[in-house]
Amino acid sequence: MTTERVNPPDLSPPAGFSHAVVASGSRVVFLAGQTALDADGKVVGRTLPQQFAKALANLLAALTAAGGTPSDLARVTVYATDVAAYRAHAPELGRLWREAAGRDYPAMAVVEVVRLWDEEAMVELDGFAVLP
Repeated sequence: MTTERVNPPDLSPPAGFSHAVVASGSRVVFLAGQTALDADGKVVGRTLPQQFAKALANLLAALTAAGGTPSDLARVTVYATDVAAYRAHAPELGRLWREAAGRDYPAMAVVEVVRLWDEEAMVELDGFAVLP
């Protein structure tokens, strides 16, 4: 797969995302929403950063199982129950992302939602990847 991150100079400089990702490859992997569920189906983590780290780990585990790597991610949507809290923790969340997935950011969006499927969940991530 090849990916090209496109960040036009006439748009605001991206921080923690790419404005567009042009991906070419032979397989597309659609990743279901992942929250901070452990192997027993229980939400773990009492803070937004703890839950974000687990949700991201779950998303990357599904991607790895499908044969992909973090650099194959083309699009990720973050659903947060409190965008103000997400913004307040943005530097730490960015650090957690870089540690787990690297610096090749996919196209991303953060959307505030009233609640998630798992009532205790504060954040959910879904997306898709393009594999060679």
